[in-house]
Amino acid sequence: MNEITLIARQAAKAAKLMAIQSSETKANLLNDMAQALREHSADIFKANATDIAFAKDNGLSDAMIDRLLLTDERIEDMALGLETVAQIPDVVGTVRDQNIRPNGLKISKMRIPLGVICMIFEARPNVTADAAGLCIKSGNAVILRGGKEALHSSLAIAEVLQGILAQYQLPKEIITVIDNPDRNLMTELLKQKDTIDLVIPRGGEGLINFVTENSQIPVIQHYKGVCHLYVDKAANMNTALELLLNGKTQRTGVCNALEGLLVHQDVAPTFLPMVAAKFKEHGVDVNGCANSINYFEQGKELNADEFGQEYLRLEIAIKVVDDFGQAIEHIDQFGSNHTEVICTEDPQQAKSFQQLVDASVVMVNASSRFSDGSQLGLGAEIGIATSKLHAYGPMGIESLTTEKYLVNGDGQVRP
Repeated sequence: MNEITLIARQAAKAAKLMAIQSSETKANLLNDMAQALREHSADIFKANATDIAFAKDNGLSDAMIDRLLLTDERIEDMALGLETVAQIPDVVGTVRDQNIRPNGLKISKMRIPLGVICMIFEARPNVTADAAGLCIKSGNAVILRGGKEALHSSLAIAEVLQGILAQYQLPKEIITVIDNPDRNLMTELLKQKDTIDLVIPRGGEGLINFVTENSQIPVIQHYKGVCHLYVDKAANMNTALELLLNGKTQRTGVCNALEGLLVHQDVAPTFLPMVAAKFKEHGVDVNGCANSINYFEQGKELNADEFGQEYLRLEIAIKVVDDFGQAIEHIDQFGSNHTEVICTEDPQQAKSFQQLVDASVVMVNASSRFSDGSQLGLGAEIGIATSKLHAYGPMGIESLTTEKYLVNGDGQVRP
């Protein structure tokens, strides 16, 4: 038996124990884990410093280093995420759709854990805590395979969490970090269909495609985040500007940052000069259509097929659209089913936008940066699904469970 097969089998065995833990035990586990992260932050920072040094020595982009970096605030965010998940009502074991058939059979459905979740991710060490917390709350075990960029940080975080599992006399294999980033081992992981129940990749488009093409296990795709803000002709210009700046400049290297701006032609002469002044102040590079680029001192004119890029930096694509319908067509062509935003004071346009746009999160007059599990009340997220089976959008506890039928009779046989 090879190493990966053994790891997967041990995780499956541990998942059986996790599945039967009470709601109280799971909540206590998560609260204790949160406190342990705070108490052991120095050890985590030391490991993270090793990863940051490696990243800089190997010329990783500023966006990648930002994703990798851990700070006091980000450690606290991880801890708060675990505590929030602890407080969320437990869905495991809940029963619905009770009915009685004419023959007396009592039919219901009970929510149960999926089993073993495999997370494959790149330079986001916080995924280790977020994924572990959600999997524990939903009664699952998790196998984490991070990129070499985040390896030391992920191992340090996992060691802290495993220490709490030991205090509860639970196996450390409930949380497993693969300590070798060799891609051959990832390929082997993707073959463990008898013990791993779901694979969730988080990272660049290349990673997502590799996992999807090579996995023998069901995959939830978290593709790139090409998020747009559409400024309608009925938009409040000041509100639109605030949404744009927050979505583009607050944190650039994340999937819910804005990468595209669509502006109705009726308000472009008013709005785009406002944008130009603010973008100059923030150092945002502009790419645009022929009708938008002249509002900016420097910028690159894009061809019709050059939109839809995920920049992950202070850069954006801008297009002036003729009307609402053209905005929808642009999003259909260049969006990534992640998050789309409309700024408008017209309730009918807002409703139509939310009905017509095909994205996992569709917002009206709110920043794209709220497209996040913790911000949407999930406590934390294990990913943002941009495919529709079996989840769509930020994935919390319920997305890591399924249902099974319960049938109770008193001796019925089928005629």
